[in-house]
Amino acid sequence: MIEPSMIPANRLNFSGGPGALPESVLQQIQQAIAVVPETGLSILGISHRSDWFAAVVREAEDNIRSLLGLGADYHVLFLQGGATQQFAMVPLTLLHNRSEPAEYIHSGYWSGKAIAEASRSGAIKVVWSGAADHFSRLPQADELDLSPAAPYFHYISNETVEGLQFRQPMGLDAVPRVCDMSSDFLSRPSEAERFSLIYAHAQKNLGPAGVTVVVVRDSLLQNSPTHLPAFLDYHSHIKAHSNYNTPPVFAIYVVLLVTRWLLRDIGGVGNMARINQAKAALLYGLLDQSEGFYRGHADPADRSLMNVAFNLASPEMEKRFLADALAAGFHGLAGHRSLGGIRASLYNAVTLSAVEELAQFMTDFRKQHIANN
Repeated sequence: MIEPSMIPANRLNFSGGPGALPESVLQQIQQAIAVVPETGLSILGISHRSDWFAAVVREAEDNIRSLLGLGADYHVLFLQGGATQQFAMVPLTLLHNRSEPAEYIHSGYWSGKAIAEASRSGAIKVVWSGAADHFSRLPQADELDLSPAAPYFHYISNETVEGLQFRQPMGLDAVPRVCDMSSDFLSRPSEAERFSLIYAHAQKNLGPAGVTVVVVRDSLLQNSPTHLPAFLDYHSHIKAHSNYNTPPVFAIYVVLLVTRWLLRDIGGVGNMARINQAKAALLYGLLDQSEGFYRGHADPADRSLMNVAFNLASPEMEKRFLADALAAGFHGLAGHRSLGGIRASLYNAVTLSAVEELAQFMTDFRKQHIANN
């Protein structure tokens, strides 16, 4: 058993998920678990059918539209099942009675999962794969052979495992653009109006695990099938304002608090992007100046602002790095099981000062290793 005295007081979360939450939001959550001031009840015991929760959903919907710059022709849903459920719901909805294949980019671990699931529902065409390059880079627009007749085009804006991030929207504007933004949603301006459907599970930038945000243009669903199970039908959730079945009240409430933080404390996604760019620049600069001691996985042109994936000279050195980092209070730095290595996730709530502390630790670790060899 780990004694409380053994846990560093300054423990910092660099995990790929669940990610860090803003300190001010954590304080509000702590209060809400005891009692939500407006209700006199704990957030864990408030009915999902209450007027208070209906107001929470409405405000969260409005906040997300505001942060994305979208109008009322977009529905904002709070669903369950994570991005994994959306891997299935999207093709179930959009491949109905379509002979042309949907088009997918295979840019890493999670897009591979999405492609495998979509292929269960209909015809899928992979228009580009980074497998030959070990998913170390992303395609340029002119590398994609896209069809204007495709029912939709799907990609993942940020691959958390490999640390790759698209810089601008991909695909043809004439084809419905569908994007998994789970790991960079609301971390930067995204030209959201160019997308027909965006989905993002909460445990990176939005809140705890248990809720997934789906932003869908009304016109995309006009010809959607009517035979789907109600739980897998977007119309069911739109009609019920995300209250079709018992929703995760706590998780949705935290999403509301995070959107308030982005609007009121940060000042919107433009300001959030500037903060995230500064954090990433600090860490990538350290990698680039380490003379090969730290070896980045991603091509510099495609580096993610959210997930910095890198290796050291040997697996043994990486184990030493992770052990020393954990002892120093840095949590969640182990790379994904599919890739290994090290990964520092710099989601919205990870502060610049936290990244500065990590950078200092990495600098000291390198100096110590060089001195001992």
